[in-house]
Amino acid sequence: MEKTDMIYGTRAVIEAILAGKDIDKVMIQSGLTNDLVKELIAVARNNNVPILFVPPEKLKRLSTKNHQGVICILSAVSYSSVDDLIYKAYQEGREPFFLILDRITDVRNFGAIVRTAECAGMTGIIVGEKGSAPITSDAMKTSAGALNHLPICREKDMKKTIQLLHDNGIRIVACTEKTEKSLYSLTLTGPIALILGSEEDGISDAFLKEADELARIPLKGKIGSLNVSVAAGVAIYEVLRQHGN
Repeated sequence: MEKTDMIYGTRAVIEAILAGKDIDKVMIQSGLTNDLVKELIAVARNNNVPILFVPPEKLKRLSTKNHQGVICILSAVSYSSVDDLIYKAYQEGREPFFLILDRITDVRNFGAIVRTAECAGMTGIIVGEKGSAPITSDAMKTSAGALNHLPICREKDMKKTIQLLHDNGIRIVACTEKTEKSLYSLTLTGPIALILGSEEDGISDAFLKEADELARIPLKGKIGSLNVSVAAGVAIYEVLRQHGN
């Protein structure tokens, strides 16, 4: 992570939030309880900025500067609204095509997925406010610049977001090994949102319950799973194939 991705110090971070900077998260040293830190926490929460309380060793690994126990990680992109993207797609006569990422934390995987999604002309990618890869200059580099072109939506309440997709006629398809139904047996036309899950344990049960369809990518070898960025490419381009693109 480059130093330009970070802001140090409690007051500086408060001012960055109030100035409307695009912020990925704020890390605060565990145990800090002074009035300025309390003000920072209130400002961050009022502006929907994620807060992580971390041990001092974590901050020291990020920077040796006098950070006062507070480091802000800047986002490399401005976040978009799911509602606005849905409206724009329908207004332009296009069927919305989203990708929902559930706890994808590896920056390289995230960047590779964004690159594929942008090449496929997807409407946007939806990530949770917490538990997602930081969108920094490293992610920008790995995406080969695709983050400059593909809208990213960061949502606090993913359940409400999925309901919004349903309400707008968008079918939710979860790509998971927890089903016997093949991806290639599904009809994947019309407005669609694909869900892909964590590199460690796949899609969470909460997301699986919200999906309209579960589908697996058939595997013929001895290894039990694909890298998540590869799985994303397979699923995205199967949707494109069925749409005749």
